[in-house]
Amino acid sequence: MRGRVRRRPHWVGMGEGWVDKFRAAVADELPAAVDLRHRLHADPRPSGDEAATARAVVAALEAGDGAPVAHTGRVVRVGGDGPAVVLRAELDGLPIEERTGVPWASRNGFMHACGHDVHLAALVAVCRAAARIGPPAPVLALLQPREETAPSGAVDVVRAGVLDGCLAVVGVHVQPRLAEGVVSATPGPVNAAADEFEITIDGRGGHAGYPHITRDPVLALCQSVVSLQQIASRRFDPVLGAVCTVGEVTAGSAANVVPPTASARGTIRVMRDDDRAVAADLIRDIVAHTAAAHGCEGRVTMRPLQPVLENDRRLAAEAALRLAGMGATVDTTFRSFGADDFSHYCRLTRGLMLFVGTAGDDAPGLHHAGFLPDDALVGRVADAYLAGYLAACDTA
Repeated sequence: MRGRVRRRPHWVGMGEGWVDKFRAAVADELPAAVDLRHRLHADPRPSGDEAATARAVVAALEAGDGAPVAHTGRVVRVGGDGPAVVLRAELDGLPIEERTGVPWASRNGFMHACGHDVHLAALVAVCRAAARIGPPAPVLALLQPREETAPSGAVDVVRAGVLDGCLAVVGVHVQPRLAEGVVSATPGPVNAAADEFEITIDGRGGHAGYPHITRDPVLALCQSVVSLQQIASRRFDPVLGAVCTVGEVTAGSAANVVPPTASARGTIRVMRDDDRAVAADLIRDIVAHTAAAHGCEGRVTMRPLQPVLENDRRLAAEAALRLAGMGATVDTTFRSFGADDFSHYCRLTRGLMLFVGTAGDDAPGLHHAGFLPDDALVGRVADAYLAGYLAACDTA
């Protein structure tokens, strides 16, 4: 039987100790990277207003000004010409009042509550180390804006052609659903598709003491919200899964008035792109028929957000080997119904999203006012970026 001949990795001619040399160079950069993490964390910027954060990261890279992308983002090349491995980190913070109590906490009404400060600092450490030792393939540092909002910054990056001709794109994200010391390199779908919906129900307003001459849109909306949970529990194959969340409900202006209109907003998440249209149709049917049963009229507006994030299988397998060689505990099964606009990159080229565990006992999770990964995570995230970079070179 004829076996598959594996191509020699790019880094093989550079000596057996080259990877160790790269890791050592990254380790040398970590103290400065941790300091950068603190400075970024203390001054987060909201989606669409990240120019100051991008300037701070570009200055820390010391690899030139790079090129602007997606309005407030930046792309910086390290290591010469030719097809590059793109390493992506996110620039934006969240509109959250920080409650961590550290001296370098944010006080401007925004917060790096999703680990973006850690990702950026780790990316800088890897890029600076690559510049020192000379990488086998160029690194393209992608400092992406607007990950937390729509329209997505990733869509603008794709339209700008940043990923055209690249070897692969690698992202890393801290993940409180994984234990400390665990890094996931899962092949296939790892993050759900997410779409936003807005429900509007029109009824007939009037006096609360005369409900029989009104058509109560609040009652119809409340019943619709309850019924929407049947999408996941009764209308989708549980093996495939779906998550429907209503996060905002608006109605009325007085306790003794039946309002004429009630509305709600939420998200629907699925693990197969083909299921997005199915889920949207189910939402429309449930709202329309439930509203009609209460003498009201219901309508739904859908807003597409992110597709399913699907890791390249070869990249994931190679990265898992690299991570194990670095001493990490590797998980190859973790998936999340969170969404990430990194998924747009995976539809264009080979992509890999790795998750680095942060979980401690009763530790706050992502998007929480108390979320604060330990500084040691900067080094672990840097190792994950390096593993993804090597996997991209190995499989090019």
